[in-house]
Amino acid sequence: MHYSLLQQSAEDFAMAAPPSPNFHLLSDVASQLTAVPSCYVRRPSDRLDLAAVTAPGAAIPVIDLAGADGPDRHKVVAAVGMACQTAGFFLVKNHGISEEVMANMLNVSREFFRLPPSDRRVTYSDDPATNPRLSTSFYPAAEDVRCWRDYLRLPCHPLDDVLPQWPPNPPSFRPAAAEYAAGVRRLAHLLLGAISESLGLEKTFMERALGPLDQAMAVNYYPRCPQPELTCGLPEHKDFTVITVLLPDGVPGLQVLLRDGRWVAVEPAAGELVVNVGDQVEAFSNGRYQSVLHRAVVNNETERISLPMFFLPPMEAVVKSPEKLIDDEHPRLFRSYRLAEFYEKFWNGGLRTQTCLDLFKY
Repeated sequence: MHYSLLQQSAEDFAMAAPPSPNFHLLSDVASQLTAVPSCYVRRPSDRLDLAAVTAPGAAIPVIDLAGADGPDRHKVVAAVGMACQTAGFFLVKNHGISEEVMANMLNVSREFFRLPPSDRRVTYSDDPATNPRLSTSFYPAAEDVRCWRDYLRLPCHPLDDVLPQWPPNPPSFRPAAAEYAAGVRRLAHLLLGAISESLGLEKTFMERALGPLDQAMAVNYYPRCPQPELTCGLPEHKDFTVITVLLPDGVPGLQVLLRDGRWVAVEPAAGELVVNVGDQVEAFSNGRYQSVLHRAVVNNETERISLPMFFLPPMEAVVKSPEKLIDDEHPRLFRSYRLAEFYEKFWNGGLRTQTCLDLFKY
């Protein structure tokens, strides 16, 4: 096919979003493109300075969770608290999820995006309220420039209720994803208990205050990009979650903004998962722990898969800092709000507002 037709095809599917199982995603045409279509090209002032990115190093803490349920728990709690306070991002190992389970999750994710459109059997939608949904970019209704990404969004809790909604193809998708989602939920409970204790609260205080956590997974697919310097997988943003737990595939692409203003590449070792503090922990902790800007870059050599698992309070939950975290030296920074209000503002703003939490500051 002639490039001009490919470009028109890419622009057509980027500018319109018909809810059809035959709708073409970026991944359906990316391998045929020799240049980035104009709707994905960022303004020169918005393009990423990839040469200024710091190589992976000790800037992102690595926490060994092996002792989390034993006599050394206090050390794990201290390490989690320090990581939340100083970095906002950290890696975890010995987290209880086997490498086989993680590899299976990555494999079925790749297989899903390689299926013919007619076999995916998931409805395309740009509506954040639609779950599960197959979509592209981030939130096209609030974007001027598209992101070089397709994704599958899946509700993950309660698992027995949502499992029948998941894609039936490939046949191994549901069992592999269910086993992984259950393991990450156990890990999230462990991490939230440690975060709560590190704030000087009871282990279960934060979960009791926020309510039973909702859980959703994004299967992010970043196709190979012919001109990665012109676009990005996701621009810099903060997660509106309590915490996010991300499974990487070994292909570099995640970058985090450190407290000193440097961007650093995050490249976990085999078996490690990435954890980041979300806006709800920042609000709950009264700013002691802060969510952190991060972004996804693309490359011209290979595709990349990443699987963030998002944990959120229920929509009716009221998020506010407990009185124990408020004193003369730490006045209340954020007004209380219902998560539904936060959620609406977040999606209406898209990623143009780097953090929605600023809208709730006193």
